[in-house]
Amino acid sequence: MGKLDSTATAGLLSRFVRVNRGHCAVARFPTPAIESADVAMCLIAIQYRVVPESPILVATNREEFYDRRSHSPSIQSGKPRVLCPLDQRNGGTWLGVNQHGVFVGICNRRVSEPLGSNRSRGLLVKEVLKAPSSRAAVERALEETAKHRFEACNLIIADRDFGFAVHHDQEDEVVDLQPGLSIIGGRNLNDPRDERVQLAGRLLTLQNLDSPVKFLAVASKVFARTPNPLARASMVIQGGEYGTVSSTLIALGPKPRDAIFQYADGPASEARFEDYSPLLRDILSRGLRESRTKAAAAVEMSDIDAELAQTADID
Repeated sequence: MGKLDSTATAGLLSRFVRVNRGHCAVARFPTPAIESADVAMCLIAIQYRVVPESPILVATNREEFYDRRSHSPSIQSGKPRVLCPLDQRNGGTWLGVNQHGVFVGICNRRVSEPLGSNRSRGLLVKEVLKAPSSRAAVERALEETAKHRFEACNLIIADRDFGFAVHHDQEDEVVDLQPGLSIIGGRNLNDPRDERVQLAGRLLTLQNLDSPVKFLAVASKVFARTPNPLARASMVIQGGEYGTVSSTLIALGPKPRDAIFQYADGPASEARFEDYSPLLRDILSRGLRESRTKAAAAVEMSDIDAELAQTADID
């Protein structure tokens, strides 16, 4: 996996962020002494570039106040087409996939003091989902965090070629996703202090998840794990006013027909996963057709330019 190595991107990163190499190819999940957490954050697990037919495999749980309502996933108007759920309060989203096969997901980030914001983090995700590639999406994320004030958050941004985690805090940091399993919550990518991340990692590495069916089947059970009196960490958070409000499973690969998008409107321990895969396949197919049309047009223009140049030489 390479860094953001284009000249434009390098300049942008030098102004705003530190760029780190990601963790090892297969993330290790030890059992260290972990600080207790007052409030659980959202959780995103991504198995990246392990299964050739589905290089992006994602499982997420969203934690939010129960009275903050949302709309189920739908295709958003405008270009590029995006499939995502929507927050009813601010119109943003916490995850989505666009027609170019770019996945973006967000978790709130744990900080000692709020950064002070003038814009919803969900709107940051919507803006980043307009990008044609993961590298362009990182650039857009950094531009947005420089332009607006957002509370601290973690972004996972990936397409089939490149994947990144963006830690937005007092200082932004971009980390390459390495092939293998990575998990993020309210701290850094694969953070050993996050007991929920560590639990998810141990449960998702008990067997070899070498197909999208295996990964999604196991992840659907792992992310439905309810509180255990003998364990401090839990995948499903149950509180009086705040807890797990939805779960999502996603598989993305080179062929639109193999894409999967399943969404549970509630914790996976209680709510049934509904299948939104036809909507995802529709926008990915549209994106593929448009990219092929643009490529053919570019070749045609190149041929015309070459013919004109040859004619000029003859004259």
